[in-house]
Amino acid sequence: MFKATKGIFTLALGMALTQTLIGAAGAQTAAPPPLPDGVFAAERDIKLATAGSYTLDPMHTGVVVRVSHLGYSYSIFRFDKAQGTLTWDPAAVAQSKLSVSVPTASISTNVDGFAKELAGDGFLKSATFPDATFVSSAFRQTDAMHGKVDGQFTLMGKTRPLTFDVTLVGAGKGFMGRPRIGVNARAAINPQDYGLPPFFTDPIAIVIDTEFERAP
Repeated sequence: MFKATKGIFTLALGMALTQTLIGAAGAQTAAPPPLPDGVFAAERDIKLATAGSYTLDPMHTGVVVRVSHLGYSYSIFRFDKAQGTLTWDPAAVAQSKLSVSVPTASISTNVDGFAKELAGDGFLKSATFPDATFVSSAFRQTDAMHGKVDGQFTLMGKTRPLTFDVTLVGAGKGFMGRPRIGVNARAAINPQDYGLPPFFTDPIAIVIDTEFERAP
């Protein structure tokens, strides 16, 4: 009697597990809900980055710097504002142009009160030099998804050459007839080249994730 009951229980448990797995598999393969009319997801296809004049989307832009904390770790600071323009020509990539500015007073940090100090005269001198800027001088495509953008980077009144390594994240028709290009860009600066305090000895990494929207 006990063996029979145990067998029935095992069979029932196996059937329940089977139904659960089938249901889970069905849920995983269910089609995602359709996007609203006029909204298109991006693809990792450079051909969808159509030619034209683009404007940086500040609501989908993150500018992050990684600064050595006296060799113990890296402090992460974010700049919450940015603006810029991109002239993109896939048929003649080298002729494309980029100009971006970031208000240095928009810096934020998870250390209470430190952002105001960083924007002050001891560090970024934002009142005197309100913007950090980058203006391109050359675009160099290395493959379908990657390239380098050379240019002049200005911080606290000092201008030095800088190269960003750029990766295409996605491109597509965008929203309401306004195509989009999304990229990740990375570079590093020598803090002493721009007059930052001497205890900043290691290179400062700059990481930018942004989208550009084309005019209709």
